[in-house]
Amino acid sequence: MERDIDYRALFAAAPSPCLVLTPELIIVDVNQAYLEATRCERDDLLGQYIFDAFPDNPADPTADGTRNLSASLRRALTTGRRDTMATQKYDIPVAGRPGVFEERFWSPINTPILGPDGKVTLLIHRVEDVTAFVRERNRIHGGRVRDLRERGEEMEAELYARAKELQELNEQLRQAHARERRVALALQQSMLPAMIPSQHRDAAVRYLPAVGSLNVCGDWYDLVDLTASRLAVAVGDVVGHGLSAAGVMGQLRSALSATIRTVDGPAEALNILGLYARYVDGALATTAVQTVIDRDAHTIDYSCAGHLPPMLASPGRGVELLDQATDPPLGARPDHIPRPQATRAYEEGSVLALYTDGLVERRDEDIDVGLDRLADSLVRHRTLAPERLADAVLADLEVSCGASDDIALVVVRL
Repeated sequence: MERDIDYRALFAAAPSPCLVLTPELIIVDVNQAYLEATRCERDDLLGQYIFDAFPDNPADPTADGTRNLSASLRRALTTGRRDTMATQKYDIPVAGRPGVFEERFWSPINTPILGPDGKVTLLIHRVEDVTAFVRERNRIHGGRVRDLRERGEEMEAELYARAKELQELNEQLRQAHARERRVALALQQSMLPAMIPSQHRDAAVRYLPAVGSLNVCGDWYDLVDLTASRLAVAVGDVVGHGLSAAGVMGQLRSALSATIRTVDGPAEALNILGLYARYVDGALATTAVQTVIDRDAHTIDYSCAGHLPPMLASPGRGVELLDQATDPPLGARPDHIPRPQATRAYEEGSVLALYTDGLVERRDEDIDVGLDRLADSLVRHRTLAPERLADAVLADLEVSCGASDDIALVVVRL
């Protein structure tokens, strides 16, 4: 039976101490349990920057509560996921006694609240006061023979110390992985071609690295002017993550970009790329699709190596998958067999879209659902200019800010 629920009353009565913070870490709400745990007044906290309300104890040179909490809150903001902290020693000011702090230990969890656009709108900072437990655990029993309880307390104290060490090591790992991500992104960007609007006014490209991951992947795109009227467009996806995948991506993209300039058609270009991939560590099972657009003949030649087929949105005819020349990924066959190639005529005003699986694939649904969503978006926005069309597609598929996998998208107005 449905009934109205007063969620503000539920929050106020929640037994766990909770703060509600803005992304700028301003306190906008606090429940009664938190006020009781910290012995603060509600009006003294609302509107305060959390670390102004709760600074480190200046009398404790080893205090690291604000640093650790700030790092956890930033992680929750960046990843959009809950961040659980190790037990923290975080002394709190004593009300009415400026400069005086009380030793306290806390077990914090920071949970992001996402808005309709997927961005973090608020943070819930929930804590449990474990001061009494820690003090009992650390209580000294001098001179007596240790009993089971005392040995258990020593083990708990050791676990507490190891939890602190683990938190510090995890932070170091996060920083190291973040550095690797920055290097890999810089490497990818240096190897992907820059779009020159004056040269390709009828095309738009989008590359979005994966979010919520410390690694990048191996998606790529390429546009090559073969003649004044012939344009080669390709996308590909290397299996794997990180710097190694980015390095393989750069080798394969460069090889295909050079090959399409010298051979007759997409299939032959992928034939040569497949042979080359056998000698590049990490290149096997890479997928790619190569197309050649002939504006004078109004045709598209294409060939797919295990990749999702391009989509052609035509005036009054809906969307067609160019899937008549599909073949396994690079290096999938033990013997070399020439790849298929197909040709599709197009009408002026059509739109061709090439993309990687990060655009349409979701863990909780069949990939056909994502393909249908992309097709519907292309039909509805086909008449837009390429740049606006690319943005509209990303918005419709709810990946404007990225997804769990890399995304490469190329749209060409024909």
